[in-house]
Amino acid sequence: MKALALDLGRARTGVAVTDPSGTIVRPLPVIHEIDRPEGAAALDAVLAEQAPEVIVIGKPLLMSGVAGEQAHHASSFAGRLRARVDARVELADERLSTAEAERRAREAGSDAAIDSVAACVILEAWLRGRAAAA
Repeated sequence: MKALALDLGRARTGVAVTDPSGTIVRPLPVIHEIDRPEGAAALDAVLAEQAPEVIVIGKPLLMSGVAGEQAHHASSFAGRLRARVDARVELADERLSTAEAERRAREAGSDAAIDSVAACVILEAWLRGRAAAA
């Protein structure tokens, strides 16, 4: 099952996608200002090109597990996206995904956008959760 993840941000949104089998995750270019018409059009183009069956949106819960302002924004965005796409849209806990992405990029000497590396972290965690539940 092909999946795509979004590390939602107001300025930049990281994007990652799996291969068609849903096992290999790779980053895609970030989308700028996804809540604006140009950003929404860029997301639509990525979705048309990638054709994911599932879209996973990172939900940035506070360390306490409580949903703060950013988590509410992610939930609202997910609701709007569900209304306009055929793919299943899910939210996934993304606590510490940016810190993990920064660590990975530093260790690998990568120049990939941290936002898209964070989307990879979110997607990999979501895939592990699915495998554990199966």
